[in-house]
Amino acid sequence: MSARRTPTPPATARRFLGRLSLPERNFVAEALRTETVGGVLLLVAAVTALIWANVPSLASSYAAVRDFHLGPAALGLDLSIGHWAADGLLAVFFFVAGVELKRELVAGELRDPKAALLPVVAALCGMAAPALVYTLTNLAGGGSLGGWAVPTATDIAFALAVLAVIGTSLPAALRAFLLTLAVVDDLFAILIIAVFFTSDLNFAALGGALVGLAVFWWLLRKGVRGWYVYVPLALVIWGLMYNSGIHATIAGVAMGLMLRCTRREGEEQSPGEHIEHLVRPLSAGLAVPLFALFSAGVAVSGGAIADVFAQPETLGVVLGLVVGKTVGIFAGTWLTARFTRATLSDDLAWPDVFAVATLAGIGFTVSLLIGDLAFAGDAELTDRIKAAVLLGSFIAAVLATVLLKVRNAKYARLHAEEERDDDLDGVPDIYEQHDPAYHLRMAEMYERKAAEHRRLAEVVGRAGERYDGPA
Repeated sequence: MSARRTPTPPATARRFLGRLSLPERNFVAEALRTETVGGVLLLVAAVTALIWANVPSLASSYAAVRDFHLGPAALGLDLSIGHWAADGLLAVFFFVAGVELKRELVAGELRDPKAALLPVVAALCGMAAPALVYTLTNLAGGGSLGGWAVPTATDIAFALAVLAVIGTSLPAALRAFLLTLAVVDDLFAILIIAVFFTSDLNFAALGGALVGLAVFWWLLRKGVRGWYVYVPLALVIWGLMYNSGIHATIAGVAMGLMLRCTRREGEEQSPGEHIEHLVRPLSAGLAVPLFALFSAGVAVSGGAIADVFAQPETLGVVLGLVVGKTVGIFAGTWLTARFTRATLSDDLAWPDVFAVATLAGIGFTVSLLIGDLAFAGDAELTDRIKAAVLLGSFIAAVLATVLLKVRNAKYARLHAEEERDDDLDGVPDIYEQHDPAYHLRMAEMYERKAAEHRRLAEVVGRAGERYDGPA
């Protein structure tokens, strides 16, 4: 008869969307504060562009400004203002995205493979599902499959602007989840642009850009300081990358990934954190709003809106953002939690995750950029795709607002608990106290240690009694 096997105890469930550590909470709060302000400016710029492009007396001036060319033609940089905004200013945005990604990989949520699994899978599903929805819609309607990547991107700044406008105080964990999702989303959007929207390569220019990046990396490793060194070098790298045929924003990402984002002894901030702190306001407050100003100006009318739902390409974009993003992110999150035995924080419920997934359906900056790239030879279709991005983002924002408002009282209470600082020491009180279970575990640990010391003392005492000294 075989011996009875002792059952293996179940693995301890890992929680996600729980309370952040204090340093991570402070970083997320500062990053989101800047992005929220930038998102409001982005919203203002988009509305301004729509008004400017749709008022009959102003529409011609909008097109004239957007299409005005400037820049050195000898260097292949005689570009329109709209082109400068998309390829030049967005390089700043993607530089910040590169720094964010590097920080997340070495010091943030993505440094631990187990913790990173949830946002990575959620972001991947949140990009695959919209692409699938777009593809199926266009296969059924006989449309072009070239715009499959348009609804795959999330605009974190616009999403946070919506939160600022509707006045919903999401808990820090949900905001951090949204931010991490957007960072991973940006990474895969960068890969999509680099792989699928690269024109014929100019290997001489590409080689020059790679040499420039190598010099940039070498200077960083040698500890060379001074904006007057890096800014001119960055401009040269950007210009070479643009002329290479690879989208110029890739240069910004590459330089951002090269910055060191870990702190050394005696440092209050790593170089990456310091540079990000300086450049993020420029990105969120100037670069992205100006891009929106010269990209969101499309004709909007009752007929144009009806056409969005009548054309398979534009309908695919709307459904991809509203349905694909929501279903993909929520399903990816739920399945990951289900098969990794992760459990949701006690303070939150799955409808909260669904609401945030709906909010991630706001695709603006990168979606508009990919729309320009996907249908570069068809100006009319490009404008219709832009209108679809705006409409899909608006619908996602409205749905997310409704869903978040349903739980707003709960969010407000959690946010107040996270922010309460009764002793005014600058550290939220919730980080200065422990729950009863913690105290119980500590008491049990001390009792075990004391018992071990008593047993050790008894053993030593008995050994001393048997020992009679030297002969």
